[in-house]
Amino acid sequence: MHPRLLKTFLAVSRTGNVTRAAEEVHLAQSSVSDQLQSLETDLGASLFMRSKLGLELTPAGAALKPFAEEILALADEARAMVQQAAGHTAGAVTIGALETIASAKLPRWLSEFRTHHPDINLRLKVAGSGELLKQLEGGEIDAAFCFDKWELDERLANRAISVEPLVLVAPPGGLPAATKGDLLTLGAASFVTTEVGCIYRRLFDEAFAGAGLSAPKIAAEADSIGAITALVAAGAGLGLVPRLAVADALDRGEIVEMPWPGPIRTALLSVIWRRRRVQTPALKLLLASASEAFAPVKPADAHPRHAVSSPS
Repeated sequence: MHPRLLKTFLAVSRTGNVTRAAEEVHLAQSSVSDQLQSLETDLGASLFMRSKLGLELTPAGAALKPFAEEILALADEARAMVQQAAGHTAGAVTIGALETIASAKLPRWLSEFRTHHPDINLRLKVAGSGELLKQLEGGEIDAAFCFDKWELDERLANRAISVEPLVLVAPPGGLPAATKGDLLTLGAASFVTTEVGCIYRRLFDEAFAGAGLSAPKIAAEADSIGAITALVAAGAGLGLVPRLAVADALDRGEIVEMPWPGPIRTALLSVIWRRRRVQTPALKLLLASASEAFAPVKPADAHPRHAVSSPS
């Protein structure tokens, strides 16, 4: 069972589709089909069956899956051990991040890391939190940067690298006159947020739940923080988002930050990676650098930037 065949097998088991698996492992569809056939011939059993949902594992395929994952993990660990013993730090590291984090938090650090470690080839993929975890579990990326509100598989490890405050944002004119700025009246205001299932929506819902309030009226749902910022600036509603996501818009005066009438809400920015007995030297350097590079945010009692008082 060649690792290359096992990697393709796992890609098909995750996607349930030869086309998507081919894109994932960068092969032609015919090559994926040939590799599956070769593996099934070698093992003397069918590994997939067709259903309305796509390709599903047969009992034989389900039995193979954990062994395939372990074999590939051992191959990675063996490669890492050899590199470590040989004193090599060169290699490739693929990281994933939410779009906001990738654009607002990582560029300067990645540039400095590349300067200090020019022999490490860095790749960056941008996706939503759910997709990042799938890519991490599937070995497509080595580490993921996202806000930590997920129940992680025991095979994954995580480390909080900074605490990012959530901020209440409004159009340049501030809060609507009907909203006095206390939690009860704020709960009656309309908000713009992301769709259910997104990490930003989860942070939003938890902020109100933590204050003992039901979720407020949703004026609109958007698929990105940039869209939320534009809608808030246009007066569609208020927003509650990580400050780092809207820092530039605040600086430009497109939106303003309002006092949050309650305990300061924050989100942990974490890096997540797969547990291994031996990590590659390149990934170890990157994880250590990330922990050192991101300084804590201002104390919780610090005054927010661009804050304005609510109209009386």
